[in-house]
Amino acid sequence: MTVCARGAGAARREGERGGATVCLLAVGLVFVVVGLFGAAVGAARVARQQARVAADFGALAGAGRGRAGDLVACASADEIVRANGARMAGCRLDGLDAVVTTEVTVSPVPGLTRVATVTSRAGPARG
Repeated sequence: MTVCARGAGAARREGERGGATVCLLAVGLVFVVVGLFGAAVGAARVARQQARVAADFGALAGAGRGRAGDLVACASADEIVRANGARMAGCRLDGLDAVVTTEVTVSPVPGLTRVATVTSRAGPARG
């Protein structure tokens, strides 16, 4: 009786072709691809938020120094923008309003580089 049990097991092993292994590898690959896509989207959203914060603070700093002129206002804005990890792409005064554009470069996936650009405006309150 033990001989029959061994013979049945041996026959079953010979008939297996590893289909479950291939299926498991395919499912694992899908999880990796979806994970990379999610990480790329998350990195892009973080970069956009970082650019937004830098632009908002830079515009506030520039508006606070707006009466001193474009150069002083934009220098103040640039200092704040750089402190927030962004690069100032543009700065100008529109009356007493400061308009600041910032950029943050992100590489969510090796070989793929994107730039998040945000413009913000700040100035005195108008009644």
